[in-house]
Amino acid sequence: MVASSGTKARPARIPAPPVPPFEALDRTHARVIEVLGQFDRLLAHIDENGADEVARASAAEIHAFFSGHARQHHADEERFVFPQLLAKGDAELVQSIKRLQQDHGWLEEDWLELAPQIEAIAEGYNWYDLVMLRHALPVFTALYYEHIGLEESLVYPAARRHQASLEEGAKSRG
Repeated sequence: MVASSGTKARPARIPAPPVPPFEALDRTHARVIEVLGQFDRLLAHIDENGADEVARASAAEIHAFFSGHARQHHADEERFVFPQLLAKGDAELVQSIKRLQQDHGWLEEDWLELAPQIEAIAEGYNWYDLVMLRHALPVFTALYYEHIGLEESLVYPAARRHQASLEEGAKSRG
């Protein structure tokens, strides 16, 4: 609580949650790209070997990542990164963030279609639809690449600048 002479001190508040370190967000993007490559290799492996133990293990990793970590990553962006930038009111940035939010919805919809197929492979069931996976994976992959490109080229740099200015302001206030 900082008070200058003659002014009231601000009331104490519960601190806002910190923005996740951008390095962690960047690492998740790198991991998304790795897992998308793993997904592509999985389909080729199934073509050659069927849904053997190697395919089941790979499918389980892919399912766990996109059902867990990738979803949490999107939630973190929606909660910690986007609101601060939307509040700035920069038209280009707002348009880009709205696109990214729409992407999150589409990525979720795509994953909800892919997940049961991947889970079936992971569990050793044979009712998965390899043709559907071959058609859907390039769409899912392309959307992720565009999404990551927009975040890393425009949104994350703006968020880093915003975070740095907040930290600088906090330092100057003592």
